[in-house]
Amino acid sequence: MSARRERRRKAEQIRHLLETEGDAIQANTTVFNEDRYAVTAEFDEYEDLRTEAREIKEDAIERLPELVEQVRESVEANGGTVYVAEDAADANEYIANVVEEEGAETVVKSKSMTTEELDVNEHLRARGTDVWETDLGEFVLQVAEEAPSHLVGPSLHKSKADVARLFNEAFDPEEPFETAQELTEFARDYLGERIRDADVGMTGANFVLAESGTIALVTNEGNARKSAVTPDTHVAVAGVEKLIPGAEELQPFIELIAKAATGQPIAQYVTMLTPPVASPTIDFDAPDEPLGSADERDFHLVLVDNGRTEMREDEHLRETLYCIRCGACANSCANFQHVGGHAFGGETYTGGIATGWETGVHGIDSADDFNDLCTGCTRCVDACPVKIDVPWINTVVRDRRNQGADPSQFDFLVEGLTPDEEPGGMSLQKRFFGNFGTLAKLGSATAPLSNAVASLSPVRTAMDRFIGVDARRDLPEFQRETLVDWFNSRTPRAPNATADRKVVLYADTYTNHVRVERGKAAVRTLEALGAHVELSASMESGRAPLSQGMIATATENARAVADELDPYLDAGFDVVVIEPSDLAAFRREYEKLLDEAAHERLAENAYDVMEYVYGLLRNGADEDVLSGPTNPVAYHSHCQQRTLGVEAYTEAILTELGYDVLTSDAECCGMAGSFGYKSEYYELAMDVGEDLREEFADTDDRTLVASGTSCAEQMSDLFARDAVHPVELVAPDE
Repeated sequence: MSARRERRRKAEQIRHLLETEGDAIQANTTVFNEDRYAVTAEFDEYEDLRTEAREIKEDAIERLPELVEQVRESVEANGGTVYVAEDAADANEYIANVVEEEGAETVVKSKSMTTEELDVNEHLRARGTDVWETDLGEFVLQVAEEAPSHLVGPSLHKSKADVARLFNEAFDPEEPFETAQELTEFARDYLGERIRDADVGMTGANFVLAESGTIALVTNEGNARKSAVTPDTHVAVAGVEKLIPGAEELQPFIELIAKAATGQPIAQYVTMLTPPVASPTIDFDAPDEPLGSADERDFHLVLVDNGRTEMREDEHLRETLYCIRCGACANSCANFQHVGGHAFGGETYTGGIATGWETGVHGIDSADDFNDLCTGCTRCVDACPVKIDVPWINTVVRDRRNQGADPSQFDFLVEGLTPDEEPGGMSLQKRFFGNFGTLAKLGSATAPLSNAVASLSPVRTAMDRFIGVDARRDLPEFQRETLVDWFNSRTPRAPNATADRKVVLYADTYTNHVRVERGKAAVRTLEALGAHVELSASMESGRAPLSQGMIATATENARAVADELDPYLDAGFDVVVIEPSDLAAFRREYEKLLDEAAHERLAENAYDVMEYVYGLLRNGADEDVLSGPTNPVAYHSHCQQRTLGVEAYTEAILTELGYDVLTSDAECCGMAGSFGYKSEYYELAMDVGEDLREEFADTDDRTLVASGTSCAEQMSDLFARDAVHPVELVAPDE
């Protein structure tokens, strides 16, 4: 399929899901997020437990072969059986043999993503066994014959009305179902009969304790424990990564999982099942007989590898195995909130972590269709209860997809013209957005002609057709006089001998070539507050190529930045950054791109411009030199400012200067760097932006303010007027 047709296919799929599932997904994930914020804010130990849980998972995955042997001994000592399945076919064959040996006609299951991964239901049905899902969400999907759309809430994409319509059509009740109570009561009774009649019960396992063989199930409905203990045979299916040493290590996860997943203080049910082969059984056909008169219980623990050993040996995918399947990465993701897992997901797994799981267990092609929906905003990192760097996993897989792309006959058109380090075959769209610095230099050198040419209808049509730059987007306007040109043309200045601080302002590509005014405003502001200011050479931080999965190019950019800024750091300068995504690169992504010492040095000495202004004011600088309010303000902070925890400085400064500030609660504007420019994602970007538009609907009298470049561009499209950077508001007049 051609790149253009593939973009159209993706756009059509997203458009369809926005229309059919988007409202339900957004409503449900919004509730999860709001409740998570509330419950974690009230739980003082939350961050400490995240750190502890991370350490436990790191240790458990490191010791995985040892834990597998330990749990085998524990389960077998209790009379159960452990089977380690190499892959899906191996696991399914073993499970089917257990079912056949029991002479089972029916199997009841409780929700298990691992069995979804294996396609256990389909395998058993093909061999003549009835299989019933007993958790309400999974039951809804079984009736609808649909795949899950969320790790925790599989039917999150369906509203109450959708479920009522589905059940009325499928079961034809005497009185149509209308209320949630009627639907759940029907499902409870219907599934209760199947649980009582089942020959085999199958569950997953949230955690498996190696020292005792105990299965820990964390649920809200209770059907997992019913499915496990009512039939005489219980088959527990779990990935090998679910192993932890013992009960002592379980506590942090029990505290964390419900809070992260749904914002509950704790789950409704925490069930601990140690292979109960000698415990009483139930014979529903002989209710008067004493418990234990039926046959002895049979227990099987099926531990599934299915690619996990290879993931464990992969330094970048290994973190995926720390996942406890809470779905917080999905809930916190703006794109997921609007389209759900049927777009943001693969064969089995959904949300940000799905890229790692799909690549590991199904192969990298399984992540191809949704990987680009991760924009690297890092909100999921703060949401994850075990601190998995989900965006980095997505970036690595994106890079591997680029590396494995088939060479194109048109590669010669871009090789040599773009300075990236990437191989042939990479998509022209990614190469275009990953080399913005080259485009910006050319654009400024030929402005204003470059801007006029780029705005021509035939040019926009060609860019849409061949590169996938949506023609509905306004393109950035390059400035002939760059920030570096302006700074160097100023009257030569001697060092400010009275300055308390020395600053090197990082001249990012966008500020230097497009939003020059915010750069000038930053220089004037810092100087007015008594700092001596120098300007770095204009260079790319690597954030643009990193967003396209171009790790080699991003690494080269990062090294160049470090080399440029090192002499300033040696001389005692602080680094001030205007663009939040560049600050995020310095503080976070460079950990993966530079050696430890270089990263730490830069991360510790780099500041957001408004964060630095706040510091200068707190250390005695005169705020009277700054500009005060003329209009009230509608302010939207950049998502990476929030994940870095620096957004509050802007609000504090504006408030202290007397500005009437209306701050957006919308977590994302939808633009997300180059994401909103791409034709296949334009509708999604604008749909995400709708939250911001509704929030600022009645702000015509307010000045629009945005800290990030992409945020400012999205706001300009949403409100048909320009947005300025906060430093432009407070800067002294020229």
